[in-house]
Amino acid sequence: MSKSFTANEVKEHGSAEKGLYIIIDNGVYELAGFVDEHPGGAKILKRVGGKDASKQFWKYHNESVMKKYQSRLKIGELKEEAKL
Repeated sequence: MSKSFTANEVKEHGSAEKGLYIIIDNGVYELAGFVDEHPGGAKILKRVGGKDASKQFWKYHNESVMKKYQSRLKIGELKEEAKL
């Protein structure tokens, strides 16, 4: 079963040192170990750490990118009542 996170829990992990969590379409992703691999560079991931990055993600990526990395990086879901 997937873990549920509040928006505040995601916000607390807003840097690589703290885990670098982001939200994409209510999914919570842990990116601290992916920062150096990100083709667009670490800077953009650090900028959206702890936040809902859905709009930015879909602006530059398509469904195939999500499918490629989702199983590796997704750690849970945003609790319904906790949406930003």
